[in-house]
Amino acid sequence: METKTIATNKKAFHEYFVIESFETGIALTGTEIKSIRGGNVNLKDAWCSIDNGELIVKQMHISPYEFGNIFNKDPIRPRKLLAHKREIMRMLGLIKQQGLTLVPLSLYFKGSLVKVQVGLCKGKKLYDKRAVAAKKDADRSIDRAIKEQNR
Repeated sequence: METKTIATNKKAFHEYFVIESFETGIALTGTEIKSIRGGNVNLKDAWCSIDNGELIVKQMHISPYEFGNIFNKDPIRPRKLLAHKREIMRMLGLIKQQGLTLVPLSLYFKGSLVKVQVGLCKGKKLYDKRAVAAKKDADRSIDRAIKEQNR
């Protein structure tokens, strides 16, 4: 099936090490789907939790559909993620044992369905962020030197 990325959570990749990722569905209303098709989604401050055995994404902002009416929902309402019970219990076990966090990494279409990639993440320390920035800068300068040498 063809996948088309709607939104990615760049802040999550900056703030966390992604240990493992899962693909989940998401329960949405009609006007939310129309708004998503327009690309009006923000995952920046979004996070996931497991409440009563259900995987819930919170603080994911889907702008109200501009041509909608009374059927528009609250833009940052909690939304249920659709995953197998076995996967949810496995995630819960890892979160409790290792102190990990669930963060939505990206939102994309898979065929006509909207999917959310949820990452099991561990927080980065400040020195980890500096090391990643230094490595990225070194790689950039190496690429620049190779490009000049090949001229």
